Amino acid sequence: MPFIDTKDSTRLFYTDGGTGNPIVFIASGWLSSRMWEFQIPHLVARGYRCVAYDRRGHGRSDWTWDGYDYDTLADDLAVLLERRDLRGVTLVAHSLGGGEAVRYLTRHGAQRVERLALIASTLPFPMQTASNPDGIDRSLMEADMAARTADRPKWFADNAEGFFGIGLPGVSVSPEFVRFMIGQCLDCSARAASEVFLSGFTTDFRAELQAVTVPTLIVHGDHDAQAPIGICGRKTAQLVPGNTFVEYAGAAHGLFFTHAQRLNDDLVTFMKTAGMR
Repeated sequence: MPFIDTKDSTRLFYTDGGTGNPIVFIASGWLSSRMWEFQIPHLVARGYRCVAYDRRGHGRSDWTWDGYDYDTLADDLAVLLERRDLRGVTLVAHSLGGGEAVRYLTRHGAQRVERLALIASTLPFPMQTASNPDGIDRSLMEADMAARTADRPKWFADNAEGFFGIGLPGVSVSPEFVRFMIGQCLDCSARAASEVFLSGFTTDFRAELQAVTVPTLIVHGDHDAQAPIGICGRKTAQLVPGNTFVEYAGAAHGLFFTHAQRLNDDLVTFMKTAGMR
């Protein structure tokens, strides 16, 4: 299997398929590059080169004890882009992965990146503070994390309905697929599961989003329970200069599956209109 070594010798698994302009996929927290199976084959068939990787602590990459802060995660992404010599990249990031993409841009620059797509992102800053009064109270987050830590399989099963939006009009998810996705979430170390969650909840990206200079697509479902659109998608759209913001009516956090065809079409349209052929 293909791996790259990061600056601290962590081995990261990656996939690299297709030819043409490169798209680099950054997975949600707890998930791995496997989550993109509804996007990568579709886009490779349309002439794009698709690269995806498993974040440290996830999937087939090394399960390290440390390194789940955004600086380290962004540095891991930088190593991938450098080792694969990727240029003219479109970064496509889901949920917590949006922070890695933005931190990469503000920490390493946009020399290799031409476009950014934030899908159901947890940005800009979920936690409630004096300057962010409509965020989520930290005590609620800590109670939720305690329940998840006590019984991760049960927590994922209990939250699967909200993740996919099961019961919303037009949303159909089989029990077998729910179990399949829960299995992917559990293919993540307990340490990584808690640490990336804390990084995503407590990191303030408001200033960094205003510094993004590449064309940006923001896609968010209006029934997203994990990253509520009012404090995530819409706020992000208010901060990123000149972005394209698309709300999916009746979509939840797992829209990469439930609305895969629409998302794929929107990604292709964005890449073409933003200059990619």
